[in-house]
Amino acid sequence: MTTRRALLALPAAGLLRAQTARNFRTELTHPRLLLPQRRLRLLRRERERQSMRWTQLETLMGGRVAMPEPGFALALFFVASESAEHGRKAVEWALGAANTDLRQLALVYDWCHPLLTEDEKKRLAARMVKLIGPAPADLSDVRSRVLAAVALTGDVEGIAERVIAPVVEQWWKTNVLDVLAKSETPIDPKDHLALMEMLHVLRDNLDIDLRETAAKHFTTLPVYHLLAHYPAPFPGPENEYRIPLMKAHGEPDLREATRSRAAALAMVAFDTNSQEMQFLQGWLIQDRFLMRGAYGITYEFLWANPYQPGLSFHYLPNVFHDPATGRLIIRSTWEDDALWYFQAAGVMQMFRDGQIVNMRRDAIREPINMGNTTLLPAALAGKFQIASPETEPSRYYVVGLKPGGWYDIETDDEELRDVQADKGGVVELVFPAKRTAGVRLREAAS
Repeated sequence: MTTRRALLALPAAGLLRAQTARNFRTELTHPRLLLPQRRLRLLRRERERQSMRWTQLETLMGGRVAMPEPGFALALFFVASESAEHGRKAVEWALGAANTDLRQLALVYDWCHPLLTEDEKKRLAARMVKLIGPAPADLSDVRSRVLAAVALTGDVEGIAERVIAPVVEQWWKTNVLDVLAKSETPIDPKDHLALMEMLHVLRDNLDIDLRETAAKHFTTLPVYHLLAHYPAPFPGPENEYRIPLMKAHGEPDLREATRSRAAALAMVAFDTNSQEMQFLQGWLIQDRFLMRGAYGITYEFLWANPYQPGLSFHYLPNVFHDPATGRLIIRSTWEDDALWYFQAAGVMQMFRDGQIVNMRRDAIREPINMGNTTLLPAALAGKFQIASPETEPSRYYVVGLKPGGWYDIETDDEELRDVQADKGGVVELVFPAKRTAGVRLREAAS
């Protein structure tokens, strides 16, 4: 079998080819899904210590509150508390005729496996196999199929080879690597939770980390995920929420906000050592955002690690710029009333004074100062003045240029140089501290 160290030394295509030589059958005992021993120990320790996350979940379950994802909630409560009563309720829910949520069925099958009779195993396995169906393109469906296949390995002959192998060898290349090769963003932020659940299960059971096939993109993912939320928190009935980018105006979808926070918690759980994850943890651990509602508490209890130290996100650069895809996010400050700009995949938005404004490419008609960063429309870039602060460089993002176009830039007392706009029509210009000069930007002659 190819070793993990050897896999790490391979380029992306070679990594995927190397994995074809392995089998995709997990040898682990149940539970296999999202609960490696270290996390299971943490959950049971949270129960013993009567942490606020555990007591909130216990209160809702004890009060027989209707849980939006009952199979997930009951099975999680069972593995943490070892309450056979709740485990049996999870099994009864899964065997109910109307229940076709493959992800939840897989979690119940795996987490409550010791409670299943042979007949229940066969009935539940047959339903899951039927729901797996043909290979879909949607990431949420792919995630659910992978979870089900891992849960059923050993009980259903050939399920791992039939389901998991095509995801690793074909789907990932077509839907992630090939999309990145076109300088496009392969995964919508709303799918980050599904992505992380799949990545956790593949790594925990098969020692496969698909992030390694596109390391640069996935290294920056936590910062992009963090900055792609509006600055102002939203007051919910049980807790405050950070609201992720909304492409359409209207009331925030608090379930989507819940999944977005859960995705961030799952990212930190996946890689606790990187600096990006430590900044993300610092952003997550404020108690006012702890999810206390019936939908969010299961994710909060499963993924949050209050003992994991984090770095203050106030030290994180408040700009994300990815020239490869044209994504640009700027916050003026880290305060809740910050000015916020977002540009990616045809979406341009400004958040100002608590309002979301969808914008066109030509909508910015004057320089917008955002801390030590200035957003400059292309129409004003022909000639402008810069005056950098005494202690730090100034940064300009010229937006609305021709995507991929070449431009000549001339700064006082400096030689003419050329720059290329990224895929989003953005050019980044950085000027040293104390620098005062006139700048001229024009489209290159050829």
